[in-house]
Amino acid sequence: MGKFKNPDRRDVLIGAGSTMVAASLAGSLPMSSALAATPKKGGKLTYAILTRNSKHKSLKNAKHPYSGLHIRTKNVYNTLTWVDQGIDAQPEVATKWEAVEADQTVWEVDIREGIKFHDGRDLTVEDVISSYDFHRSKKGTSFAKKMLAKVEKAGPNKARFFMKSPNSEFAWWAAEYRQVIMPAADVATIGYDGVGSGPFKFAKIDPKRSVTYEANENYWGEGPYLDTLETVFQPSMGSAMNGYRSKQFDMVLSIDPAMVPQFEKMADTVVDVAKAGSQMMAILPKYEGSPFMDKRIRQALTLAIDRQKIIDIVYGGKAAWIPNDTHMADFNADFLARDVVRDVNKAKQLLAEAGHAGGITLPTLYYSSYYPEIDRVFQVMSESVKDAGITMPIELKQKSGYRKWRVEDKKKTRKHRFAMGPVGPRNPGANLFRMARPTYNESGYWHPNARGDEYIALYKKAMATGDTLKRREIYHEMQRILQDEVPSLFIIGRRTIDVFRSDVQGWKAHSQGWSGKFDKVWRS
Repeated sequence: MGKFKNPDRRDVLIGAGSTMVAASLAGSLPMSSALAATPKKGGKLTYAILTRNSKHKSLKNAKHPYSGLHIRTKNVYNTLTWVDQGIDAQPEVATKWEAVEADQTVWEVDIREGIKFHDGRDLTVEDVISSYDFHRSKKGTSFAKKMLAKVEKAGPNKARFFMKSPNSEFAWWAAEYRQVIMPAADVATIGYDGVGSGPFKFAKIDPKRSVTYEANENYWGEGPYLDTLETVFQPSMGSAMNGYRSKQFDMVLSIDPAMVPQFEKMADTVVDVAKAGSQMMAILPKYEGSPFMDKRIRQALTLAIDRQKIIDIVYGGKAAWIPNDTHMADFNADFLARDVVRDVNKAKQLLAEAGHAGGITLPTLYYSSYYPEIDRVFQVMSESVKDAGITMPIELKQKSGYRKWRVEDKKKTRKHRFAMGPVGPRNPGANLFRMARPTYNESGYWHPNARGDEYIALYKKAMATGDTLKRREIYHEMQRILQDEVPSLFIIGRRTIDVFRSDVQGWKAHSQGWSGKFDKVWRS
């Protein structure tokens, strides 16, 4: 089975009836004159997004980094590190980081000099400490609260991080979108003024609909080149496309793959495909009376899905990838592909061994409209598993309240559903950590008799291992366990597709939508 490989650069310019691909797959094709041109300042860019931030409800919290999540956070704020399009950690506020304890529990971070906040203040170690005191507080993020014990000053431009447990992938963890650096303030008030050190400043906010930014003229890094940047929420792919046609928008982020042919027909339009994107994961309920208590049924289901057919029909044969029943993305060096992707005969054999030689009817699989193409994905999936004798009803649920509805409640009196949830791509440690939390809604709720304890022990070992290659061996063993146990089902991985006008320079589609940056974007 062929596997689509995305080049590092895939700027596909479509206009005047011709297509030009500026690819660096082998470094053999020259850059276009537009890409090679010197950036110029000025102008405005308006981009549309199709996912509303449910926490961005009023002006009271609209500027807070925990409310302006995803790509809007990177417009205004900086984090210690940044995750680039290849999901590699790059310096941002931090210029250097190193583990000063062999077990990876203590890290020292050098803080960049010369950074100023939007209000003119210098960014200092004290600001880093104050920000992380907030992040690990009751109001903070789960990452910092669960992983970080304390932060202290270790020098004029150095901070020391004490982890609650080993964390060999500190650099990627520090790039998480909520863990921004803000001017030092009390935990109760920090962040609400919207002052960051990023390339843009808040100018105008229409809660739940749009945000307008203006350039930070004192930005410490390259750019920004744009004078004004605006993001606008759109309720549907149709409205986003109409807005693009009418030139209301210069860019639409994360489009429906079915719309690619229509965008390709438009003059002066770029269609850019990221290396990866979010996966569609389904929880397999494991409680008394559930068919998924039997590992053979879980294995049979994943072997019965024709994922290549989903890619061919829904994603045009290339804008998606085949998961390996883990949170790992296929381009990552630590990704361990399945030996067998689909085997209908093996699926039938497993069902027969489980007492279902004549086939099985599974509970209804629920999903919600996280992605424009999601209906088609589940329709193809449901049809494909019939080849193995599996009947799997599917049902679309309203997105409002869906996440709370599908997970087990805190008292464990309501059982989690056979339902899909989205999971974004992260570094291997964060990916596999999500499966190391037995009752976490992105872990699949391990079967009590499964190899969960063994898996968790391997995760802890990996987090205390500083050597990359040795850690990779551990990650592969962890993935083998997941592929055998199938605690949760990963249906398909979708590559993020962005569309923008050909005079927009410096933008690349990002696998992590929340890590995209507009600091180097300009209009030619």
